[in-house]
Amino acid sequence: MFRLLSLICVLLASPVALANSQTRYVSEDVYTFIHGGPGNQFRILGSVEAGQQVTSLGQTEGDYSKIIDHKDREGWIKTSELDTQPSFRVRIPLLEKQLADSQARVKALSEANSATESNNSSMTAEIASLNQTLNVTTQERDRLASELKQIKDNQEYKLWQEGALIAFVGLLLGIFLVYLPKPQRKKKDRWM
Repeated sequence: MFRLLSLICVLLASPVALANSQTRYVSEDVYTFIHGGPGNQFRILGSVEAGQQVTSLGQTEGDYSKIIDHKDREGWIKTSELDTQPSFRVRIPLLEKQLADSQARVKALSEANSATESNNSSMTAEIASLNQTLNVTTQERDRLASELKQIKDNQEYKLWQEGALIAFVGLLLGIFLVYLPKPQRKKKDRWM
């Protein structure tokens, strides 16, 4: 009953103190005592285990700070036993979860890497096969280009030969026609 009344009084009397409240953690000692006032001469209200989250009310006197613990008990503990960082009790499970998540991602990436390496080796083999086919095709193209050039050269040579033969025949025919006797005209005064 006394606790309930004191809690109601604290809630009604100190809205400003709650506005200044900050999250703190009990340092890594095994436990610390909550006192009824700012000193160890005051009555012990209970204890808080190491790593428990408490709310600092922003009041300090000497070496003590006023807090509300996880059981909603208001009291004073040594300021040196408060820390702004979460304790190992809070951090270790988070770190273990992060580690498990990281290991799962590493495993997934490793499997993906293995699949990629397998795919890469098959692609490398396919590229080698395609390069070999390209070399054979290039050689065949070069051989056919050489044959085509030879055929063109032969055709040009044949055309030159035919042209030279026609020119020679034309020359001979021209010479022959020059020396042919010209037909004579019949005279008109002759009868037949």
